[in-house]
Amino acid sequence: MSTIIVGIVTFVLTAALVWFVSSWHQKTSADSKINRAEEQARGIIDNAVKSAEEKKREAMLEVKEESIRTKNELDKEIKERRSEISRNERRINQKEENLDKKLEAMERREQSFNAKEEQLAKQKDKIAKLNEQRLQELERISGLTSEQAKEYLLKTIEEDVKLDTAKIIKEMESQAKEEAGKKAKEYVITAIQKCAADHVAETTISVVQLPNDEMKGRIIGREGRNIRTLETMTGVDLIIDDTPEAVILSAFDPIRREVARIALEKLIVDGRIHPARIEEMVEKAKKEVNQMIHEAGESAVLEVGVHGIHPELVRLLGKMKFRTSYGQNALKHSIEVAQLAGLLASEVGEDVRLAKRAGLLHDIGKAVDHEMEGSHVQLGAELCKKYKESGLVINAVEAHHGDVEAESLIACLVQAADTISAARPGARRETLETYSNRLKQLEDIANGYKGVEKSFAIQAGREIRIMVVPEQVSDADMVLMARDISKQVEDELEYPGQIKVNVIRESRVTDYAK
Repeated sequence: MSTIIVGIVTFVLTAALVWFVSSWHQKTSADSKINRAEEQARGIIDNAVKSAEEKKREAMLEVKEESIRTKNELDKEIKERRSEISRNERRINQKEENLDKKLEAMERREQSFNAKEEQLAKQKDKIAKLNEQRLQELERISGLTSEQAKEYLLKTIEEDVKLDTAKIIKEMESQAKEEAGKKAKEYVITAIQKCAADHVAETTISVVQLPNDEMKGRIIGREGRNIRTLETMTGVDLIIDDTPEAVILSAFDPIRREVARIALEKLIVDGRIHPARIEEMVEKAKKEVNQMIHEAGESAVLEVGVHGIHPELVRLLGKMKFRTSYGQNALKHSIEVAQLAGLLASEVGEDVRLAKRAGLLHDIGKAVDHEMEGSHVQLGAELCKKYKESGLVINAVEAHHGDVEAESLIACLVQAADTISAARPGARRETLETYSNRLKQLEDIANGYKGVEKSFAIQAGREIRIMVVPEQVSDADMVLMARDISKQVEDELEYPGQIKVNVIRESRVTDYAK
């Protein structure tokens, strides 16, 4: 038992000794680590302090260098500004000196002018006295008074003055044509070149081709009932004569004629020709023509680029597709006038859309002038008022033939566009009576002038050639005569395009060898 107790005590003592030794060893190791850490920390702090001092010195050096550089730049800029100021001062001083010199020169010139004015006044007095003495001497020598001498001088220089006047007029007209007419021609030519429209010949008949001559008998029908039904339903005369494989439709109303043409063509294709079928085909043709009218009106509006027109006016525009005037299709003419008016408006800075609208509607009265009383100008203005068009458009419609005064530049542009469209070659066909009357009026105007021997209207009335008596008409008188005749033609005649006035003066001497 004692042995066990001794063993236990020994074990406890040994354990305590081991624990003590281990604790002392750990403490010694920790102290050494702490010492090493403190030494490392002191080294790091020393290094940081050294590095901070070095950076501080470097920063101080950089600041000093920057301040020196800034100072140098400021000194340089100050020197430059001082030099510039000195240059400006020298320039100002020089200008002041120049101004002083100019003022002195102006003062000297003013003194010189004053002296010259005094001299001129003295010379004027002297000239007046000499002129008075000259007139007295002339009156004494010639035996004429001053009034008689003036009358004589006026007579002697009248021809010279007339010649000079003619030359001045000619030069002024040439200059005006070159300067003022140049722009107008450019505007009109540009508008015409940009616009192109088709034209159709005026006619009151339509021709329907037949597959064979036997079809004529079927169209006539038993005892003529088919042809009577077709004429009654359409209001068109059918002319069936010896013309091979063709039937002629005659009517002044182009819409009725178109309905009859379409109905007859449908009947020919169908082959069943009897009164009931004729009525059915005529109704279909009327619907088809109405659809064509509607599409033609909408197409015209879209082509011109005008929006917001009342549907009834659009329908009336479509009806104009079947209306012609002097051989010119009314709808094509209206579209062309709208395009020309728009182009002219763009050239002169006016409202292009409004000009196109007025141009498109200017002849709208022609769609109903077959059905209602009144001129197409009056009817067109009433239609535009009825469907709430603007006052400017209404005035353009009323004024496009000069019936009322144009109240805006747009109305004038529509007038010009209408004239251009009508005057283009091939656009219209004149009647023989109108053509003959214009030629006669041209010759009558020319023959009414003193000194005209004979005159000829040539080139289809586009030129009037005037032969004058040389003894009665001088070269100067020719210029004035040509100008007066052209003015009278412009005032009294209506004509497409322009008329050339050509005055010819020639002298002939005839002798005979015997």
